[in-house]
This record gives sequence, C-alpha cells and structure tokens, in this order.
Amino acid sequence: MADVQMIFGILLLLGIAFPGMLTAWWLLFPATVERAQYRLDESPWKSFWMGFGMLIILSVPTGILLSAGGGVGQFLGWTLVAATLTVSGIGAAGIAAKMGDLLAKRSDGLSPASAFVRGAVALELAAVFPLVGWFIVIPLAILASLGATAFAILRWMPKKKADKSETLNAVS
Repeated sequence: MADVQMIFGILLLLGIAFPGMLTAWWLLFPATVERAQYRLDESPWKSFWMGFGMLIILSVPTGILLSAGGGVGQFLGWTLVAATLTVSGIGAAGIAAKMGDLLAKRSDGLSPASAFVRGAVALELAAVFPLVGWFIVIPLAILASLGATAFAILRWMPKKKADKSETLNAVS
C-alpha cells in the first residue's frame, strides 16, 4: 500500500511541477520560447520531422552509452537522455504558449502569464488522458518540441508567406 501511495505522490508532484517548469523556461528564455512557438505556428510538421531526426541522431550514442558495461557509460547515457528531455522543454513551452494564446483569444481579460499557465495545464491534461494521451499526444509533443527547440536554438526561422494583398498590389 505504501508503494502505491509513493508512486501516486510522485506522479502528483510531477503533475504540479510540469507547468511550473514550462513557466520557468518561458520566463528565463522568452526569445527562444517565442521562436519555438513561431516555428510551431508556421511549420509544425517540419518541427516534428526535425525532432524525429534529432531523436534518431541522439539515440545512437545514447544506446551505445546505456549498453556500456561500466557505470560511467550508463551514467553518461542517462545524462544524455535527461539533457535531451530538459532541452526539449523549451519547445514544450512553445507548445504551451501557443495553446495559451489560443485560450486568450477565446476568453476576455486573461493576462499573458495566466494564459500561458492555462496552456501548460491543458497540455499536461491532454498528455495524462489514458491511451490517447500516452501513445499519441506525448510522443507527438516530445518530437515536435524537440524539433522546435532545435530550430529555435539554431535560429532557423520559416520564410514568411507573402501576404495576398501585397502580392496583388505588386501585380497591379
């Protein structure tokens, strides 16, 4: 019984801490999170595929380190896994910011911080939903956030689409 309570307590604490971690990323690295959010707005599938590529690239050294016989190799492998998930938090903050902006448009009087935290909680609740959240939302969000983080850190921004009115005025 104590084991079940311990696991429930850990999951509860992680559930409380996740929006706080995303808010910390949003406050500490606002420009990087904004670039990740913009990348997710403009080209979410490119972010997903970039994240998939990053996952493939990072899984080779991680797998080698984790299968190493010594403790140092395994420690470095788990450190690489933790670092990858930590850095992908910037992209997850971009997803939460995007969701927060959509929530702010649908309600009156929400401050940007309140909208962001609500977006982070909505992302978390979507990920916790049984089966769909576990096997669809979490993998898609991790890969998209990893790709958006890579694009944001490298400062690779999507080309802006020409406004139709500007194109029409240029032709006329």
